[in-house]
Amino acid sequence: MYLCSMSKKEWFEEWFDTSYYHTLYKHRNDEEAAQFIERIAAELPLKNGASVLDLACGKGRHSITLNKLGFNVLGVDLAANSIEKAQVFKNDTLQFAVHDMREIIASQKFAAIFNLFTSFGYFDSIDDNSKVIQAIHEMLEDEGLLIIDFMNATRVINQLVLQEIQTIDGITFEISRNYDGTHIFKRIQFNDQGKAFDFTERVQALKIADFTQLLVNNGFEIMCTFGDFQLNDYQENDSDRLLIIAKKIK
Repeated sequence: MYLCSMSKKEWFEEWFDTSYYHTLYKHRNDEEAAQFIERIAAELPLKNGASVLDLACGKGRHSITLNKLGFNVLGVDLAANSIEKAQVFKNDTLQFAVHDMREIIASQKFAAIFNLFTSFGYFDSIDDNSKVIQAIHEMLEDEGLLIIDFMNATRVINQLVLQEIQTIDGITFEISRNYDGTHIFKRIQFNDQGKAFDFTERVQALKIADFTQLLVNNGFEIMCTFGDFQLNDYQENDSDRLLIIAKKIK
């Protein structure tokens, strides 16, 4: 088990490890996710049986599809409960482990590393972004590939929904959002079984220029970008997502 010890849980480690996180996001379309993985994998020069890492894999839905496509997959996440649920899908070529993305997995090299569904930019320190990319660089084979799927921050900021209420499985989630110039905050408040809960997601509003600088400064070349799960061209003001394929060059 690859676990970086921390004295205090960070917001994403605590929130993502609750059942309420999975309840709020249960609407995610697994079929759409699988189709996206099939499309993006078809764009990559990866051989059957290549070793790939699903970094911040959650309960493993992308890892499972990657494995069905013929890859040798390791899925890792900091949320232990998510990894426990993912373990039921493991096999000889699909493994899961608890791991902090800022740390290197020793003695393993990958042909490609996937970081999907806005699983980046969670940290307070901008320096931690470089730690993640440096760890990825170290774990990739020569000319290995990094695939990042992030929100399109420009569009999210321009169309930010400040307040909404969602009732799911009998739980009413009161959600508020704001942008402070660097981070997008999503506060989630609800009551369940006589207890009040209050969580706040905090994600850096990274744009394509930020990723370009981060990747180039850490030994990567951006090969192509896409703007949605159908792999249409990226348009900064209009695209749903920011998808980046980058290659390790030094």
